Amino acid sequence: MTTANATEEQTVILGLGAKKRLAFMFETVQQYKQVWILNDDDGCVMLANEDDDCVPVWPTRDFAQAWATGEWEGCTPKAIPTKDWFSRWTPGLEEDDLLIAVFPTEDDDGTVLFPDEFESQLKVPKKRKY
Repeated sequence: MTTANATEEQTVILGLGAKKRLAFMFETVQQYKQVWILNDDDGCVMLANEDDDCVPVWPTRDFAQAWATGEWEGCTPKAIPTKDWFSRWTPGLEEDDLLIAVFPTEDDDGTVLFPDEFESQLKVPKKRKY
């Protein structure tokens, strides 16, 4: 996301370190009860992180959309309600040996978590720390 098409708040959030973006992610997802992914014609976009394949996730449509540039330009953001995430996505990601890249940015791959870690953190009430 370039500064030109980001709000001031988005620019500040994108500039936070991975740990603070992680806290923002959990707080925002708990508030709105949805996780954002990017989809293309083949389904959910994936990232290769070292030896692992990851599903990148974002806290809002705007952050997901901002990442849809370059090779992901044709991708569209999709909201997954947390109840669906818990019932279908966590077990499916675990079965497929996929990890989650939480809130990646242009400069940072985000925090990589196992699906069960991501789910358990989503279920713990969060308070703003950023």
